[in-house]
Amino acid sequence: MDEGTKKKVEVTVLEILRGADMDSVTEYKVRSAAADRLGIDLSVPDRKLFVRGVVENYLRSLPSEEEEQQQDSAGGEGKDKQEEEDEEEEEEKDGKKKREYDDQGDLILCRLSTKRRVTLSEFKGRTLVSIREFYIKDGKEVPSAKGISLTVEQWEAFRNVVPAIEDAIKKIEED
Repeated sequence: MDEGTKKKVEVTVLEILRGADMDSVTEYKVRSAAADRLGIDLSVPDRKLFVRGVVENYLRSLPSEEEEQQQDSAGGEGKDKQEEEDEEEEEEKDGKKKREYDDQGDLILCRLSTKRRVTLSEFKGRTLVSIREFYIKDGKEVPSAKGISLTVEQWEAFRNVVPAIEDAIKKIEED
């Protein structure tokens, strides 16, 4: 995507976000609305990743409820940029790490091994939890056919039976 298109997408996404109900808007809805307004396919992985970055930057720029309360009680005085950077460094030291995305723009939740990972993605408007093997093609990590993608409902059903699976594993190991 050229710089001019990136700027148009960014401006459009920010306009949509500023007018959106932050309790119900999703990245998918924002991306779809921007694609409709601009007549551009934003579901392509690199464009999807770009929109995700714009949305995340916007969300980071919003003051949290705690900050708003502090500003109200302090007469509107906010933190300076250095204080914010110091806090971000502290968060990273405390074990909280920044979100990591793969080459397709999907959120990496967990790396099970060098080739396997758990990711969260959107496909045709549905959120998917994928446990999949990856391989390198043309210098990029791409998902292989080896793995499974679960809808949120399927993930919840699986999550609910995890204790039974753990019990079964313990029984087998005891024998």
